[in-house]
Amino acid sequence: MLSYQHAYHAGNLADLHKHALLAVALDYLTRKDKPLSYLETHAGRGLYDLTGAEAQKTQEAAQGIARATVEHWLPQDHPLMQALRAVRDLRGGQAYPGSPLIAGHFLRHEDKAHLAELHPAEFQALRRVAGFATLHQQDGFAMAQAVCPPDPRRGLLLIDPSYEVKADYAAIPRQIGLIARKWNVGVIALWYPILTDHRHMGMTAQLVSDFPDALLSEVSFPPARPGHSMIGSGMFVLNAPWGLAEHARQIEATFRERA
Repeated sequence: MLSYQHAYHAGNLADLHKHALLAVALDYLTRKDKPLSYLETHAGRGLYDLTGAEAQKTQEAAQGIARATVEHWLPQDHPLMQALRAVRDLRGGQAYPGSPLIAGHFLRHEDKAHLAELHPAEFQALRRVAGFATLHQQDGFAMAQAVCPPDPRRGLLLIDPSYEVKADYAAIPRQIGLIARKWNVGVIALWYPILTDHRHMGMTAQLVSDFPDALLSEVSFPPARPGHSMIGSGMFVLNAPWGLAEHARQIEATFRERA
């Protein structure tokens, strides 16, 4: 769909969950002296202004990263906090990095990145901040199927659709299965929303059945405003890096205590 724009939701509690795990995974992967590939199917614009009209309209960042920063939900040496500080040093104190710039913080000269974004305006904005990556203005799943297995073979793929198309829930397990067969060593990370109707459950049940050893992390939080249907965030990670499951349990405990 071409209607979704993440600027309305950047820095919310779901981003905090997703980006904390992404940053930990990338921090671990880039500590080894081996090149890697980073792929993303739905990259968005890469950088968000939390003083912008979109963010101010929903106030989701105020309930998410702003609150979490003030209340120290994550330690200062957490990889996400390191990436956030680095981006804000360059872009200003109210900048928030999307996953492409979080990845860009960790990626090294020898690493390669492929970012897909279909929305024309979001793609043009992404071009201005993601010079480190090869950009694809196309369907993200088509990009992933074409690029995988990437070179270097070691690496991570983030799948982060808008889920505006309900059929995504049924299609994603097959997409991941196809990618995993091509790229059996890749870390494949899927983010999904937890909505009041729990429509994700069929998808996650299929994924757990197909990949019983994968990491599944879910957190709950109140709706951002009356009538808002998102009440949690989920991450499914195939071939999770060492230590990621422990970090997932830690952030889940933090959400239970504070969200």
